[in-house]
Amino acid sequence: MGTPDELRGLLPQLKLDELLEELQARLDAARSTRDRVQSLLEAVLAVGRELDLEQALRSIVEAAATLVDAKYAALGVIGSDGMSLSAFHTVGVSEQQISDIGSLPEGCGILGELIRHPEPLRLEKLSQHSASYGFPAGHPPMNSFLGVPIRARDEVFGNLYLTEKRGGAPFDEEDESLLSTLAVAAGVAIDNARLYEDSRLRERWLKANAEISHSLMSGSGRAEALNLIAEHARDISCSALAAVAMPVEGGRSLSVEIAVGLDAGAHRGLVLPLKETLVGLAFSTAVPVSSDDVTQDERISPEPPRFQGLGPAVGVPIGTGAGDVRGVVLLARETGRPVFSGTETAMLQGFAVQAAIAMELAERRLDAERIAVLQDRDRIARDLHDLAIQRLFATGMTLQSAGRFITHPEASERVLRAVDDLDETIKIIRSAIFGLRARENDATGSGLRAKVAKAAGEARQGLGFAPGVRMEGLLDTDVPREIADHVVAVLIEALANIARHAHAGRADVVLTTDGREVRLKVSDDGVGIPADGRRSGLRNMAERAEQLGGRLEVAASGTGGALVDWQVPLPVK
Repeated sequence: MGTPDELRGLLPQLKLDELLEELQARLDAARSTRDRVQSLLEAVLAVGRELDLEQALRSIVEAAATLVDAKYAALGVIGSDGMSLSAFHTVGVSEQQISDIGSLPEGCGILGELIRHPEPLRLEKLSQHSASYGFPAGHPPMNSFLGVPIRARDEVFGNLYLTEKRGGAPFDEEDESLLSTLAVAAGVAIDNARLYEDSRLRERWLKANAEISHSLMSGSGRAEALNLIAEHARDISCSALAAVAMPVEGGRSLSVEIAVGLDAGAHRGLVLPLKETLVGLAFSTAVPVSSDDVTQDERISPEPPRFQGLGPAVGVPIGTGAGDVRGVVLLARETGRPVFSGTETAMLQGFAVQAAIAMELAERRLDAERIAVLQDRDRIARDLHDLAIQRLFATGMTLQSAGRFITHPEASERVLRAVDDLDETIKIIRSAIFGLRARENDATGSGLRAKVAKAAGEARQGLGFAPGVRMEGLLDTDVPREIADHVVAVLIEALANIARHAHAGRADVVLTTDGREVRLKVSDDGVGIPADGRRSGLRNMAERAEQLGGRLEVAASGTGGALVDWQVPLPVK
C-alpha cells in the first residue's frame, strides 16, 4: 500500500475517472435519445406521407416495430360495434404462422383489454395479466407487451400491439412515450387518409351521377338508366351483387327489373311484397335498410335461393324523401366482407337521390315532348276539321248542285260518284281526327305486369299464402291487350284450382316473353291432378291457348304437385 500522501494524490484522479465515466454514460444516453427522437421523426414523416388507408396502416405497424425494437407488431382496427376488431395488420408473423393460427383475433383477452380501456398498457409478462388466457395453437411465444390506443378526432380507431422487445429486455417508459407519440401522428395520418379516401369516393359517385344524368337527358330509356345505376353502385361500393326494384302499378309490390353481379339471373323478374322484406321496407319507409348477413335475415324470403356466398347487404331508396320513392337499389357483398358503414350508406343515399332527380328531370322532359306532340296533333286535327273538311264539303255541295244541270247520263253518274267519294273521304278524315285526339287517352293505367301482380295478391286469401311471382321480358309492350287478358284469366283459373284442389303450401308463378311468344307457368307442391278429377278449368285454359294458336301442357312439378305450362305465340311486328 502507498503512503497516506500517495493515497491522497490518487483520490482526485479516481473522482475524475468516475465523473468522466458518468459524463460518457450521459453522452451515450443523450446520443441514444437523439437517435430515438430522430427515428421517431422519421417514423412520423413516413406515416404522414401515405394517403391510401391500407398502406398507411401498414406503414404505422412497421414504424412502431422499428421504433421500439419489437419483434412482433400489430394494429387492430376496432369494428363498428366498438367491442371487437374488424381488421388486423401484423409485422413479424409469417404467412405460414398466420395460416397455422387460423382465424384473426376478434378482440378478446389482452387485445380486448385495450378496447375496453383505451389507455397505454405495458407488461413484462403477458401471462401475468388477469385478462390473459393463452395463445391458440401455432401462435409464436410472446412475453413482454406494450399497447397504446390510436385516436382519430377523439374516436378510438384502433390499437397498436407490440411484443417481444429484442434482446429480452422489457419495454420501458421511454418506449411507451415514443409509441404514444407515434400513435398521435398515426391518428392524424389515418384521419387524412380517410378524408382523402372519402373525397375520392365522392368524386366517383359524382361522375356516376353525371353519366346517368347525361344518359337520361340524351333520351336513353329507363332500363338503360337503371342498369347504369346498378353497375355504378356495385362497382363503387365494391359489392358482388346489385339489383334495382321498381314499383309495380298499383304500388303494392316491387319488381326486380335489373340485377347485375353474382347470381343475378335468380333475382331478375322477382316480385316482392312491400311488407316484411328488406327491399320493401326500404321503399315504404324511404330510409336505407341494412343487413349484416342476408342468408340469415328473416326479411329475405328463402325461395328462390339467390344469396349463396353473400353476407352484408343494404337496400337504399331511390328518391328524395318520403312520398317520392321511385324504387330501391339493393347491394350485397360477399361473405366475410365488411358491413356497409354509415359513411358508405350516406354516400349511397346521396347517389340515389341524385339519380332520382335525374329521372325526374328526364320524365319532365319526356312529358314536355308528349305535350308538344299532343298539341301538334290537336292543331292538325283542328286544321283538318276547319279547313280540309269544310272545303271538301263545300266542293261536294257544289258538284251535287251542278249535277242537276248535266243532261248526259254518264257524266251525271260520274259527278254523283265523285260526290259519294267526297263523302267517304270526309268520313275517313273525321275518323283520323278522332284517332289523333283519342290515341293518348286510350292508354289504360294498368299493364300486364300490374294485372298479374294484382291477381297473385288477390289469390293469397284463397291459398292461405302468397304465391311466388317472377316476370321477365317486355310484357307491357310486347304482349297485346287481347292476349294479356287471356293470360290474366288463365292465371286466375290456375291459382283458383290450386286453392280448391291442391292442398298446397307453396305456389310459383313465372311469366316470360321473348318477343315471339308469351309463356305462363304455374306450379305447386300439392297433391297433383287426380286421374278421375274434374278438368273443366284445364279445358278452358286449353281452349284459350288453341284459340290464340298456342298450347297447354300439364305435368308433375319438381315439388310433387302440378305444373301448368300455357304458351301462346305473339303477333309478328
